[in-house]
Amino acid sequence: MKRKIIKIDEEKCTGCSLCVPGCAEEAIKIINGKAKLVGDVFCDGLGACIGECPEGALSIEEREADAFDEKKVHEAMAKRRQEALKTQSATPLQGIAMAAPAGCPGSAQTTLERSLPSAAGSSPQPSELTHWPVQLHLVNPAADFFRGKDVVLAADCAAFAAGDFHARFLKGKSLAIACPKLDSGLDEYVEKIRRLADEAKINTLTVVMMQVPCCRGLMQVAQAGLQKASRRVPLKAVIVGLKGDVLTEEWIA
Repeated sequence: MKRKIIKIDEEKCTGCSLCVPGCAEEAIKIINGKAKLVGDVFCDGLGACIGECPEGALSIEEREADAFDEKKVHEAMAKRRQEALKTQSATPLQGIAMAAPAGCPGSAQTTLERSLPSAAGSSPQPSELTHWPVQLHLVNPAADFFRGKDVVLAADCAAFAAGDFHARFLKGKSLAIACPKLDSGLDEYVEKIRRLADEAKINTLTVVMMQVPCCRGLMQVAQAGLQKASRRVPLKAVIVGLKGDVLTEEWIA
């Protein structure tokens, strides 16, 4: 049949992944650094993802394509979630013993006690991290360390680029980290942001991202989650340069 469907100009596409959370049907994936339509049956042709692309690489065309199949969309999404859960629970390295029934030690929820720093110059800069885990797939939005807190959602690379990350962004705040380009299950991230707003009743959300295009997807995830929430949570955007300098820092909502 001939119908409207998304078209992706790979020459314009930078792989920033902003279009991925914009597609509720998960019809677009980043493959080998480019946005790809994973199947005609998954695209409804409405073009909700188009406005998210900063390069103008997305458009709607009319061509011969299989009909949109909502049932297959839900089946594929359910399968991806199951695979993600299996991946999270699997042992990451061959030869390492499986975790005890209580779960993987690397994802065990822990509150970290911090001692006061000693005199300047006599010890390394102290960590401001107050809890574990921090990866967004692993954190529980209902955890006590999120309740009523100011929360930082940081791109994985940000803390390595910004030398003063702990003192400048993390002190007195709770942390979650994610990568919008490499992580799967961005829809789950959106739901966790919503739960942080509605259930944990967080005070503010600060998104710390790098200046590279793919990092913009982290802000899209945060905005999508807060838009679904019934509570209004102030949102700040921080962009860190590759040399660690803060390029912009502003409240946007």
